[in-house]
Amino acid sequence: MSTKLINFTRLSLEDKKMVLEWRNSAGIRQWMFEQRPISLTEHLAYIEHLEEQKERLYFLVREDEEAVGVIDFTAIDYKDKSAEIGLYANPALHGVGKILMHSILEYGFQTLHMKKLYARVFCSNKKAINLYKNFHFQTYKEDVTLLYMERTNENS
Repeated sequence: MSTKLINFTRLSLEDKKMVLEWRNSAGIRQWMFEQRPISLTEHLAYIEHLEEQKERLYFLVREDEEAVGVIDFTAIDYKDKSAEIGLYANPALHGVGKILMHSILEYGFQTLHMKKLYARVFCSNKKAINLYKNFHFQTYKEDVTLLYMERTNENS
């Protein structure tokens, strides 16, 4: 099996539209901080703006050429070596969370050389919480709606 990360800024228009369709699907959108549907114009402008962003990276993840999901690194702090992470799977697929999480950990720790990766997860998103826990993320804060989880790089 071969996993490939394609930077959003290098995606074809067809792939950009596919990612937008996933993001706007009800099953994914319900877990986004911005839950309204995003227009194609907004989506394309956001991706174009990523060219200038040093603190944000978004990738389409392909496993053996099949598009399995999206991973992202935001609030990248190269000085403190930390980044917030996020992910969502192709809604037509099941059981690809592990592929996405392996991609996040490998890229975040080995390519970006981060010491800490953290995530904000809705408390009601049990599936995501379990995925993070399975990959040794620890809860460091909790409020009414969000769970704050992090994992440090054991090799740093």
